[in-house]
Amino acid sequence: MLCVVTGAAGFIGSHLVEALLRRGDTVRGIDSFVPYYSAEVKQRNQAAAARHPRYEFFPIDLRTDNLAEVIRDADVIFHLAAMPGLVASWTQMDLYVACNVTATQRLLEAVTRYRPRLHRLIYASTSSVYGLYASGDESLPTRPVSPYGVTKLAGEHLCQAYAEASRLPLTVLRYFSVYGPRQRPDMGYHRFIQAMLGDEEITITGDGKQVRGNTFVSDAVEATLRAVDAIPGETFNVGGGETASVWDIISRIEAILGKKARIRMGPARPGDQRYTGADTSKIRRHLGWEPKVGLDEGLKRQIDWQREARGLGSAAEA
Repeated sequence: MLCVVTGAAGFIGSHLVEALLRRGDTVRGIDSFVPYYSAEVKQRNQAAAARHPRYEFFPIDLRTDNLAEVIRDADVIFHLAAMPGLVASWTQMDLYVACNVTATQRLLEAVTRYRPRLHRLIYASTSSVYGLYASGDESLPTRPVSPYGVTKLAGEHLCQAYAEASRLPLTVLRYFSVYGPRQRPDMGYHRFIQAMLGDEEITITGDGKQVRGNTFVSDAVEATLRAVDAIPGETFNVGGGETASVWDIISRIEAILGKKARIRMGPARPGDQRYTGADTSKIRRHLGWEPKVGLDEGLKRQIDWQREARGLGSAAEA
């Protein structure tokens, strides 16, 4: 199949591109390198894919550029591009609306206008659409408590509106706290690990009792691949099944690294979710998907990746 991946140089997107190439698909990647974090990090993310003969990269911006060439003849479009991050969404709302709403609308409009031979359009959403307590199945009310969550939910609604009006074969995935190698440098586990590797302080916001349902990146990618064959119109939670508080995660990282964390407390972040835990009965039932990587193993893999990125070798060599 010919697959288009938006956000192709990002954390999940770069892993998805590699998985598609491994299974024999032809991939067109889109990424505009919005400076939320270093473009060099994103370039490294897609370094292996960039050398592949079935991968073509388009450094274009969904908000402004012509999308006809890149989406023409696409069988599947994976729309992962978005402006992530909770804290910045409170002060940069225009940017979040542009990246998460306007960009999505322009992609949908292009798909409607140019009518590629589309088998499936997959929209990557987030547990943030549920709000403070994201614990349950897909029927849980959507009550986002951050501007980021609001814009991602708006993206869902846009996709559903276009799917209804233009009969687009849409599937929505709501990812729960994805972690693993290439995790964005602003994300909690990445920051905790980096601090401990450098013998620096970790800042815990709030009381540290916030609980997250954790999804290893390869499991999230596998769910995304399976969504290609989902019945159009469905929405699925994607979660790894293991929940842990911030304090639990710190303890697990300490055990893997064999050292104690240096911790200081900081104020709670506005809009931070209190508890997330995905009920994934629906995706298991519909698509036969099961998470495979447990939390301890996943953290070890992320720590090894971050150690190697710092030139420290793997944990096994330490």
